[in-house]
Amino acid sequence: MAATSVLLHNFHSGPSYFFRGSIRFRNCSSTTSPGVPLSLSGNRSMTNLVKRSSSRDGNEQIGAFEQESLINGSSELRNELVAGGGIGIESIVNRLSKWVVSALFGSIILLRHDGVALWAIIGSVSNSALSVVLKRILNQERPATTSRTDPGMPSSHAQSISFISVFAVLTVMEWLGTSKASLFLSCFILALGSYFIKLRVSQKLHTSSQVVVGGIVGSVFCILWYTTWNSLLLEAFQSSLLVQLSVFLVAAAFALSFAVYVVLNWFKDDR
Repeated sequence: MAATSVLLHNFHSGPSYFFRGSIRFRNCSSTTSPGVPLSLSGNRSMTNLVKRSSSRDGNEQIGAFEQESLINGSSELRNELVAGGGIGIESIVNRLSKWVVSALFGSIILLRHDGVALWAIIGSVSNSALSVVLKRILNQERPATTSRTDPGMPSSHAQSISFISVFAVLTVMEWLGTSKASLFLSCFILALGSYFIKLRVSQKLHTSSQVVVGGIVGSVFCILWYTTWNSLLLEAFQSSLLVQLSVFLVAAAFALSFAVYVVLNWFKDDR
């Protein structure tokens, strides 16, 4: 009788009571598996959640590690290229510097095609020979980090580059006079030559003192050589065919000997 009263009471409460009850039943049953107790199902859900969280954290850590390795690898590669190891940028520029400077010198010689150009050829080769003599006299070793065994004082590259750079500046000043254009070109030539000389130190082929001495000797030798032409030989060259022929033949002989030297040595490793 009591059961009948409860049933009638629920029926009179309306269909919403049964509807809400069925919704609650469905919601509860949807989070569990058939035949599995609610507590066990909750434990499994929590375990899966922890596993997914751990897996996600692990993947994030692996991704962060890979990204850090990629960044570090890129930095190391960039440092190797800039620092100039065997195939670095500075190493390549250092090997090309002698060709760049020679091309500059040859262009000036062709543009001038006068007695000063012939005299400069003789002076450039004489400057290189002076470097060899000074190396044998001073007999100072190169840095211990290089495999070169010949003496390093003074740097022949620094001495030759300085001679050609100063000669280029004197030529520019002679052609353009003292102007903004000539000052700009002169500064650019000197800056480029200084950079090429600096590479001899950064590539550990010479010490700083060796390139400084080479630069000073080459610059002073060029100024003295240029002054000698203007003060002693210019007038004689302009007035005497014999002097012109003599200067031409000496310059040709020096140029030929230098070309032979280039073929025999410049295609080898830098000294």
